[in-house]
Amino acid sequence: MEKLRIVFMGTPEFAVGILDTIIKNNYEVVGVITAADKPAGRGQKIKYSAVKEYALENNLNLLQPTNLKDESFLTELKNLNANLQVVVAFRMLPEVVWKMPSLGTFNLHASLLPNYRGAAPINWAIINGETKTGVTTFFIDDKIDTGAMILSKETPISFTESAGELHDRLMAIGSEAVVETLALIAEGNVVTTIQTDSSDIKTAYKLNKENCKIDFSKSGVEIYNLIRGLSPYPSAWCFFKDGTEEWNVKLYEAKLVEESHNFETGSIITTKKEIKIAVNNGFLEILSLQFPGKKRMKSFELLNGITFSTNAKAV
Repeated sequence: MEKLRIVFMGTPEFAVGILDTIIKNNYEVVGVITAADKPAGRGQKIKYSAVKEYALENNLNLLQPTNLKDESFLTELKNLNANLQVVVAFRMLPEVVWKMPSLGTFNLHASLLPNYRGAAPINWAIINGETKTGVTTFFIDDKIDTGAMILSKETPISFTESAGELHDRLMAIGSEAVVETLALIAEGNVVTTIQTDSSDIKTAYKLNKENCKIDFSKSGVEIYNLIRGLSPYPSAWCFFKDGTEEWNVKLYEAKLVEESHNFETGSIITTKKEIKIAVNNGFLEILSLQFPGKKRMKSFELLNGITFSTNAKAV
C-alpha cells in the first residue's frame, strides 16, 4: 500500500465536511489550498472561506494563491511533495497543477456524472424534479467535470427535500466516497470508467438572478421545485404587487396543494395566518419568506404587520 501525501483544495462548507473526514481517517494532509480572502457583506469586512477557518483551527499548512499559474505558488506546491491532490468545490485547475502529483488529482462532484456537470449540481437536480442524485469521484482532466470516473454513490431525493437538506446529506455521502477513493488509490486498485457524452445530458448552470426568478406561467410543480431547489441559498424570488406597492420577495418554503380553482395565476390569497399563491392546477402555500429590509420569517409573522388586498399578485 502506498503512503498518501495529500494536498486538499476547496472553499465552501461542503468541502469542509470532506476535509474533516479525510483528517479523521488519519490520512496525511500536507497542504490545504483555498480561495483568497475577500470583502463581503454591507460592511465589506474581510471574510475567510469555510475551508480556511477549518485549516487554521486544525493547524494545517495553508496556501491562498490568487493565480494558480504563478511561479512562486507552483514552487510552494511542488515543495509540499504531495503524491495526490483532492479537489472539492474549488475552481478549474491549470494542467501544470493537476498533473503535478504522481498519483493524480481527483475531484468529488455532487451529482451522478455525466449529468449535472457545472457549478450548481445540487440545486439543479431538485429544480428539474429529479428523484435521485448522488456523488462521483473522478480524475481531473482539461475540461470541467469530464474526467475518468472512479466511483459513484446514489441517493433518492424526496419531493419535500430542499437544496440545503440535500447538500448536508451529500456532504456525508461524499465523505464516504472520498475515503473509499483514497483507499482504492493507496492500494493501487482503481478502475476508472470514461464518461460518455450524449444529447440528453443535463447541465448544472451557474445560478444568477434571472434563473432564480419565479415564472408563474410554469406549472405548480415546476415553481415548487424551483423554490425548494434554491432554498436556503440563493433563494427563489418574485415581485409581490398590491396597488401602488411592489416588493421584491424571496420565497424559502412552500407547500404545493393541487386542486382546481378559478383564480388568476399569481393571485395572492391570504387569511390571518396563511399566504397562498394561485398557480396552474392549484396553490402554493407559502410557509416562509423574506421581504426587503426584513429577516426571513414565517408567513403568519409577516401577516401580523401587513395586509394584502384582494387584487394582490405575485409576478
